[in-house]
Amino acid sequence: QVQLVESGGGLVQAGGSLRLACAASGSIFTINAMGWYRQAPGKQRELVSQIFSNGRTNVADSVKGRFTISRDNAKNTVYLKMNSLKPEDTCVYYCYAGSGGVDYWGKGTLVTVSS
Repeated sequence: QVQLVESGGGLVQAGGSLRLACAASGSIFTINAMGWYRQAPGKQRELVSQIFSNGRTNVADSVKGRFTISRDNAKNTVYLKMNSLKPEDTCVYYCYAGSGGVDYWGKGTLVTVSS
């Protein structure tokens, strides 16, 4: 079992920045990927960015050049630095961890970008 706790969401003006954090606990040695999804009201959850155990990352085209994923292995924490935020980035952001074919999810953190 893996437990995930997100933090760092909030309200920001367009053009501003936020950094989300996701702290993992439990069977962290089994995790092979961690990342972030987001979901706007009435829309499907979409992948934002992910980082694999070998350090490889990928990022959605919609946020490429603005969002950066990173991790601190000593703290078992993954970060999502979000720059140049746009109103369309307003979503609930969910942290996930992939472990042995099972995906674990955090409860989500709301990011609201005002125009």
